[in-house]
Amino acid sequence: MRPYRIDVPAAVLDDLQERLARTRWPEPETVADWSQGIPLDYTRRLAEYWANDYDWRAREAALNRFDQYLTEIDGLDIHFIHQRSPHDDALPLLITHGWPGSVVEFHKVIEPLVDPPSGRGEDAFHVICPSLPGYGFSGKPTRTGWGVDKIAQAWETLIGRLGYDRYGAQGGDWGAAVTTQIGRNGGRCAGIHLNMPIAKPVKDAEFSDDDQQALAAYSEHRKWGTGYSKQQSTRPQTLGYGLVDSPVAQLAWVVEKFWAWSDCDGHPENVFTKDELLDNVMLYWVTGSGASSAKLYWESFNQFVSDGHVDLPTGVASFPKEILRTPRSWCEAAYNITHWTTMPRGGHFGAFEQPELYVDDVRAFFTTLR
Repeated sequence: MRPYRIDVPAAVLDDLQERLARTRWPEPETVADWSQGIPLDYTRRLAEYWANDYDWRAREAALNRFDQYLTEIDGLDIHFIHQRSPHDDALPLLITHGWPGSVVEFHKVIEPLVDPPSGRGEDAFHVICPSLPGYGFSGKPTRTGWGVDKIAQAWETLIGRLGYDRYGAQGGDWGAAVTTQIGRNGGRCAGIHLNMPIAKPVKDAEFSDDDQQALAAYSEHRKWGTGYSKQQSTRPQTLGYGLVDSPVAQLAWVVEKFWAWSDCDGHPENVFTKDELLDNVMLYWVTGSGASSAKLYWESFNQFVSDGHVDLPTGVASFPKEILRTPRSWCEAAYNITHWTTMPRGGHFGAFEQPELYVDDVRAFFTTLR
């Protein structure tokens, strides 16, 4: 374990400024909404804020309030936050992000999880937030094989190195896929909590209204919302040249999804500040991880929904604006559902969008396993 502190070289920040100033802009969209992608006017305004007003050093210091480390697992450096609770009887909680997210997603929830307002140890967690391989400050795989199965095994190794013999796991997006696999594997894990459960329709079942709505949403998503995943799962290297070379390309590729996937009433800044959006983009830009992050799709996208029941107790926070809001009946065929909360608001980025709802639900579920 090596202590780690984020310290982006000044030359990287200077290069960012130069590239933003030299941006070659496309013509504007021919529609009055986001249906062709992130609009030119908004992209220019956000890029201008990035160049002129955004203070990375202040944001970097805010992220460095968390204890961070690197450890090598199977030849790859893994970056992680490890924030221990002041309560010795706190439960270790492993939280995994997805794409286009990062550990930035959890900056609002780590402290209330670690040191709960109740002051009670039975409400507290030792929080572990790793950066996925190829994401953020983790290393970039130089060979194939770093898919969901291997990441789940690596996280189990990480937990062991930290000296924990029992823990809970939580995740959404790729974090949900990894956490689901951890749940299948068992090991030291006592239970899992998901905010994007992964399940198929129940074969030969009679579809309810909820099932029909889920199928309709899935069909709409396949028609209009899957271009990014097709590209990342088939030609991530080709895509990566643009993302690693152009900060505006990286910004647009990520922020468009925060519009599409969050419960934002038509604009991402109804939920996130400019600084929060750019904090997350920066973890892709300063590490040059546009290609390496996309390669997780190449490794595992076709196995995103896998067979194999999760026998461990499973909690679900079902947010209404999730990309695919999987009905409970489908999930019960794939998981041992012992806790289910239908959330009143929120989308794909539960911890980032609705931190209080997220924290309350995570705590409520794991209280049943202490």
